[in-house]
Amino acid sequence: MSHENNSSFALKSILEKDKLNNTNFLEWHSNLKIVLKFAKKDYVLEGPVPNEPEGNTAAARKAWEKHNEDAIEVACLMQATMSSDLQKNMEDMGAFDMIQQLTGMFQKQARQERYDTMKQLIGCKMQEGSSVSVHVLTMKGYIDQLNKLGYPLSNEMAADFILNYLPKSYDPFVMNFNMNAWEKTVPELHGMLKTTKMNQGQE
Repeated sequence: MSHENNSSFALKSILEKDKLNNTNFLEWHSNLKIVLKFAKKDYVLEGPVPNEPEGNTAAARKAWEKHNEDAIEVACLMQATMSSDLQKNMEDMGAFDMIQQLTGMFQKQARQERYDTMKQLIGCKMQEGSSVSVHVLTMKGYIDQLNKLGYPLSNEMAADFILNYLPKSYDPFVMNFNMNAWEKTVPELHGMLKTTKMNQGQE
């Protein structure tokens, strides 16, 4: 393997830190895509290696050889950063077939995690007199988790969730927020809510 290939997976420590197991596929897959994009090898997960060209065109053969070599390297990287039991299941598989099988295996798990996270988010009702910072940070955790699961909320939608689960004492703030049609990130909204409570002498 050339020096160029040795250095192409410069970010592979991201994958080695948290190897793929039966609970972290989504995070591992997200990190894999980052590593492969940096190495310019992410294309190998988009489809199988094409058949060896029958003609003698040098350019076509060179392209095929590169695709084949990249696919082998990516498959080795994937297997090296997963648990031993998964390695056995993926033995002798190509990179594309491997990612297809893994996606199928963990699709139901991802759906259940998304459902559970959304259920926790919509159940996050702030009680009167409790800490608005704790409330917003808790909701932010669920919003961030949905983003990791591939279902990001826009800033506007995230703000709507947070504002809708505030107690009645925040009604004037919510009305003012909506009347001004403010578009704020969650941290910005958090800061505004903290300022509101400080001005009221409560937090």
